[in-house]
Amino acid sequence: MKIETALARFLTQLEADGRSPYTIDQYRRQIGHLVGFFGARGVESLTHEDIARYLASPSARTRLDGTPKKATSMNVRRSCVRTFFGYVHQAGYTTNNPARLVRRALCGTAPPRTLSPDEQARLLKAIATAKGPQARRDHMLFHLMLATGIRLGSALALDVGAVDLGRAELRIERTKGNRPEVVFLGRAVRAHLRRYLKGRGPGFLFEGRGGNLLCGRQAQRRLEIWLEEARIGRRVSPHSLRHAFATDLYRRSGDLFLVKEALRHRSIASTTVYAALDRHRLRKAMA
Repeated sequence: MKIETALARFLTQLEADGRSPYTIDQYRRQIGHLVGFFGARGVESLTHEDIARYLASPSARTRLDGTPKKATSMNVRRSCVRTFFGYVHQAGYTTNNPARLVRRALCGTAPPRTLSPDEQARLLKAIATAKGPQARRDHMLFHLMLATGIRLGSALALDVGAVDLGRAELRIERTKGNRPEVVFLGRAVRAHLRRYLKGRGPGFLFEGRGGNLLCGRQAQRRLEIWLEEARIGRRVSPHSLRHAFATDLYRRSGDLFLVKEALRHRSIASTTVYAALDRHRLRKAMA
């Protein structure tokens, strides 16, 4: 069986297992790169030496601009290769798993890229002072993300009916792991939503052109525009707004388990990165 055929079946299996579109797309890109490296070879012809040669090659270890990939990025690639060939072996397409010897590199976790409270205020002010329906939509979108910590995909999938201002709640249907969730709304974002929804009928909460769903790439580009307008020169992604929410909540509460619940993490291990950011509390405790 050719590698690309095995990849197509693997992606179908991921979809059948309920994996998110983002996860499926990541596997498609990572294993698609491997397919390009080996060409039309069959999966049964690959050995663990072939996989090692691929992962050690400049093609796998460098970016398009020729710079080396980060250790964390290479670990993502290694994990995708291990999972893919684990599937190939379990499905009976090979008698041996050629990725059985692949191990993740030991490396520290990079601190999350976030926004300071001052930068958050500058960002929202820059959007609030602009005119037009797009600016009004963007102001609500990014304020909501900063105030609740929800992911961009979850925010863009919201419809007007998901907002319950009376109960100060937001019902999210599209989540990581496909688990519907309820998010609590603070006073400021609730007042903003009330103004934003005035006169609105059914439909997407954040509409793109023609009333269609605003896509993630468009939202990311809009954030880049407003960051430039707010004179925030460093690279920030929509996910940085989630990190900003979590960092602020931990600084206010000092309760890591509260942050875990607010972010809806399955494991506290995913939340501990925010504790590492709060060096002020460490300095105060050591004084």
